[in-house]
Amino acid sequence: MERLVRRLVAAHMPAHSIDSVVLLGEGVDNVTYEVNGELIVRFRKEPDPARRATAVMAEAHLLWAVADISPVAVPVPLFAVAEEGCLAYFTLPGVPLLEVSAPVHRESIARRLGEFLAALHAAPVERMAELVEVDDPPPADWLREATEAYAGVRPTVPAAHRRSVEAFLAVPPPIDGYAAAFSHNDLGIEHVLVDAATGAVTGVVDWSDAAIADPASDFGLLLRDLGPDALDAALGGYGSDPAGFRERAAFYARCTVLEDLAYGLDNSRDAYVDKSLAGLEWLFPA
Repeated sequence: MERLVRRLVAAHMPAHSIDSVVLLGEGVDNVTYEVNGELIVRFRKEPDPARRATAVMAEAHLLWAVADISPVAVPVPLFAVAEEGCLAYFTLPGVPLLEVSAPVHRESIARRLGEFLAALHAAPVERMAELVEVDDPPPADWLREATEAYAGVRPTVPAAHRRSVEAFLAVPPPIDGYAAAFSHNDLGIEHVLVDAATGAVTGVVDWSDAAIADPASDFGLLLRDLGPDALDAALGGYGSDPAGFRERAAFYARCTVLEDLAYGLDNSRDAYVDKSLAGLEWLFPA
């Protein structure tokens, strides 16, 4: 595979000398290599050639479209090779906010992300619907998944929060009357890159779940991971606070914090467990 990486980079970036090729990792969907510590070359593992080619080109077109509208850096494909399921782009500066242990200015980060979401949500839905699917399930589906997650994590949830969690899961809220918008749809702090020294947002990654969805769901993940003050700051950056927005954001935050806690426990990801337990304090106060 290293030979293939070298061949593709040489063919599509002939002026780019290749000093090193390192396997970064292999997941369910992709195998990823890093060239010269700066260039990501990723291969989809889909075995069907036609589906693999379609998927990689769809992702490339999505990232190119997002780069045109986003005020925050995103991965921009340098080349895509459909028949190989290959996508290449330069790494973005910064580290995932999830990995930053030093104190950061959550409100300034959230305000910048609010500006970012304002640009995304203003994108013409008709145009973006050509690039992504609609992902806008009813509240009952969200609650069902959250209830299933809670069943597995209940022993880990501090007793002081359980009554609040169980009361929430018992009553589906009326969520309707909103316009769906183009959404990142997975804007957890693991996908927000920041400068560890300054806290400045340097990029947003992982667009695999991007969809036409309730725009409040993006804000729900900011509330989940960064807290109520950050939600206020994000809405300030967004430039508006539509009716019902905060209520829907809180609903999505409460559902997904239980799912994130389950993910952290099931996969031994302590950072996910820690951020989820912290979020219970403001999402399900004792």
